[in-house]
Amino acid sequence: MPSLDSLVKQGEGDQDAVDVGDGIFMSRNIANSYLVTTADGDVLINTGTDFEAARIKARFDRVSSGPLRVIVFTQGHPDHVGGWSLFHGPGVETIAQANHTDVREYWRRLHPFYSRRIMRLWGAFVDVDAASLKLPPEPALTTTFIDSHAFELAGRRFELYSTPGGETTDALVVWMPEHRTAFIGNLMGPFFGHVPNLYTLRGDKIRSAMAFIHSVDRVIALGPETLINGHDVFRGADEIRHTMTTVRDATAYLRDRTIEGMNAGTDLWTLMHEIRLPADLALPEVHGKVPWIVRAIWEEHVGWFRYESTTELYDVPPSAVWPDIVDLAGGVAALTERAHTHVEQGRALQALHLTDIVLGHSPSDPGALRVKRAALEQLLAASGRENFSETQWLEQEIKKTTDDTECE
Repeated sequence: MPSLDSLVKQGEGDQDAVDVGDGIFMSRNIANSYLVTTADGDVLINTGTDFEAARIKARFDRVSSGPLRVIVFTQGHPDHVGGWSLFHGPGVETIAQANHTDVREYWRRLHPFYSRRIMRLWGAFVDVDAASLKLPPEPALTTTFIDSHAFELAGRRFELYSTPGGETTDALVVWMPEHRTAFIGNLMGPFFGHVPNLYTLRGDKIRSAMAFIHSVDRVIALGPETLINGHDVFRGADEIRHTMTTVRDATAYLRDRTIEGMNAGTDLWTLMHEIRLPADLALPEVHGKVPWIVRAIWEEHVGWFRYESTTELYDVPPSAVWPDIVDLAGGVAALTERAHTHVEQGRALQALHLTDIVLGHSPSDPGALRVKRAALEQLLAASGRENFSETQWLEQEIKKTTDDTECE
């Protein structure tokens, strides 16, 4: 199984479009684009990022000389729509689900915010210019739909179905009934058959677990024999059905256990610690992570106020009293020593709570920086480096803490 960083970089360099059969061609990108060819012109599913568009177009130009008739977006994220302006032209129809404009609005409005976050999380392997505010032209939609839409080209039928819940509210699948082929975009994330990512550390709106379950059911009901996601092609009706059913059932299990715990009065932190998938529903957690799903389900249903403290209602954060804690402890040394004890006894998170207090008071304290680095390294080792975002975050934090220590 490839890592996420290798997956999003697999389209780099000089390469051709991949023939996946039935007149369908794939360009490997950060999120793949697909060209469906017909005798009356072609359908392009997703246009990649703006900086990949010329490469995508060159690849598809080498496999088809037909005119482009239709562009379809499976979702409104930049790696699916950014290259639109290079492909758009007279007579080209652009189709998206009706929520597309709203999804694009908040991504454009929050571009500087998202860029900074992506740079911090993925900057070690993705070239993101966090300072750039330049955005590509926004797609001009020709056709939108709420639940479903269909069209034909040279006798080939394309059916589009709304499938929110996986990543965006404007997500859709493209179904070609003649070939029993479904293009699902990133409905199930970049890896097929993994724990879904109902919240991403990069930042985005929380995704609805129930909407995700309904959308997966919608694809299962189509009975695809070929499934094409944002990164690869999967074949075999039985295997596709089994994989999608397992992911659906695992998501439903996590939702049911979370809601049961909420109704029983169990706090969020305990649920994040205790809820795990049973062996028959166990899934890889390279992109999503079970405790994050539990928290996403909790906050999807009840939001941020957890009835734990009156202070949650107001604008003074816990860090406002950290100087008081330092003073009452007699200085940073006692807190740092206690944090060190936590690390030695395998309690990395308790140690980080204390080093946050010390470093909030004295940002360059060398002892606290060393303890923080040890705690982060302990968390990274315990993680097994399975989840990409968790690994990237911890590695970047370790690097920053190491750099800060060496500056002293």
